[in-house]
Amino acid sequence: MNTAAAATLQTIRVLCTNGLKTVFEALEDDIETRAGAALAAEYGSTRKFTDRIAAGDVPDLAILTDEAIDGLIAQGKLAGPRIDVAKSFIGVAVRIGTPKPDISTPDAFVRALRGARAISRSRQGASGIHFAALLDTLGLTQELGDRIKVYDGYAGQACAEGQVDIAIQQISELMPVAGLDIVGPLPVAYQKVTMFSAALGAGTTQAAAANAVLATVRDAANTALLRAKGLEPA
Repeated sequence: MNTAAAATLQTIRVLCTNGLKTVFEALEDDIETRAGAALAAEYGSTRKFTDRIAAGDVPDLAILTDEAIDGLIAQGKLAGPRIDVAKSFIGVAVRIGTPKPDISTPDAFVRALRGARAISRSRQGASGIHFAALLDTLGLTQELGDRIKVYDGYAGQACAEGQVDIAIQQISELMPVAGLDIVGPLPVAYQKVTMFSAALGAGTTQAAAANAVLATVRDAANTALLRAKGLEPA
């Protein structure tokens, strides 16, 4: 939608996980046309937005992990029902032109971690929280120590710039980073499938537009787009 047309519309405010950022960017014109509203989307980690919404910064629409959405509905900050949008998988990436480590089995994955000069993860994202817990479970937290580098936003950027050897993050967040080569998903035994879900802000006056936003993203016509962005339809 062109700027002049968008300026005449009401604005629908969306707080959205980074995991769906590239999908929203690709569908922005379709979303605004279908919703009849200008999209004002902010992207970040689920934890960041959960804290903000809990503190009273309630948007028209929130798209976060299913657990976060359920919790905010229970608090009365978001209005049910929860609507599942897409499934996301945690993956491994390296800088383009560097060897891809073997991550085909749990043992091979652990060897890859131990052999890396440095590894990046997100600070507050679902993937970063899971990976930190996984390192504890595997008894690797102290062994790897300061080789684990923690970043806000796209942890893959540090890998693309050669600061670390391996990036661990949602595949949908690794794919947009120029200079990265996706090795693949974590081994099944160590994987955490994240469901990104949505709910309307409690008291929003733009329920119809918010539902139109969700209908656009969840439209079967956009299944190929979701998959191209590293996601699976819910």
